[in-house]
Amino acid sequence: MATADISPAEPGAPPALPPAQRAAPAAVPAQPEPTTTLIGSVQRAMRLLESVAGHAYGAPAKQLARETGLALPTAYHLLRTLVHEGYLRRDKGLFFLGEAAERLAASGAAQKRRSTIVDTLAQWRDAIGAPVYYAVYRDGEIETLYVADTPESPAVEQWADFRETGHAHAIGQCLLSQLDDGARRDHLDRYPARTLTPYTVRDSHSLLRRLSGARRTEAVTERQEYLLGTVCAALPITVGASAATVALSLPVRQAERLLPAVRKLEREVGRAVGALALSISI
Repeated sequence: MATADISPAEPGAPPALPPAQRAAPAAVPAQPEPTTTLIGSVQRAMRLLESVAGHAYGAPAKQLARETGLALPTAYHLLRTLVHEGYLRRDKGLFFLGEAAERLAASGAAQKRRSTIVDTLAQWRDAIGAPVYYAVYRDGEIETLYVADTPESPAVEQWADFRETGHAHAIGQCLLSQLDDGARRDHLDRYPARTLTPYTVRDSHSLLRRLSGARRTEAVTERQEYLLGTVCAALPITVGASAATVALSLPVRQAERLLPAVRKLEREVGRAVGALALSISI
């Protein structure tokens, strides 16, 4: 039989009580598990949202409770909460998706479009063997939205802000070529042409002459105008009043690959221009 381990008392200390007379530690009351409760509530609320989403013309609480397997009082409580938070709205006893739920749906759709575009650019990058860029002209500014590159074929180092140097790189020149003359001049008034390399266009007037002679549907190429050692090309994508471009870059030692790569990229873009056009509104 095991014996109790009793340490010797310190000199002058009161004698230790036998085990049977020692006070037992106060019992700690069991705490509820709020996480489980909260998760359960969220699950039930999500089931209600999904059920409401399946009824374009709305549904009453009793029907929603039945479809989700919830007790009617629980369904009523959750439905009122969801209405208060804007995820549902109630009209004449019927529940519909609210503005908050619609914002979530729109955000999810936008994320899906972004994912599609990123995957598409990665496929083109691998097929062509060069970094691929997607940019738009929005609110008077050049915006590079996506870049697909690899450690072996890195994207161009943006040593000078792309927004301010549109005169020098293929992306900017391609976007400016899709604008009317007034919009081009406005852009160049805000971001005048300046020399970045010995090959950069001399001034804004020279660039305007070059752009006026280019066709809106033609690819734009530049050789070491933005960065020494790099050649680039950009394809125009015009959707309504919006301007966009898909571009690629190569080291100057591979300059002979530029035009064949552009032709291949043009074929690829033709197959997916719809998905790219959607992203202009993101």
